[in-house]
Amino acid sequence: MRINKRQFVRARMNISVSPSEMLKTLRELQGLSQAELSKLTKIPQSNLSALETGARQMGRERAIVLAKALKVHPSVILFSDYDMDEVA
Repeated sequence: MRINKRQFVRARMNISVSPSEMLKTLRELQGLSQAELSKLTKIPQSNLSALETGARQMGRERAIVLAKALKVHPSVILFSDYDMDEVA
């Protein structure tokens, strides 16, 4: 069965998601606790909590470590609300 790409409409972002919200969402979707993610990343659980609440900035290097543990590209965490249509 062939899929005709023209039959699909590109999804539009309905909400803006911050990197901290995306981190928490990805962690929860994968059924991981903060303690489990801490073990995978060697980032202290207290720091993960601060990242998820937005109290601490994520930064590129942490995003890479977290993305590897969560098996996603770092841009999924850092730029989840990026819209190509807004680039001019």
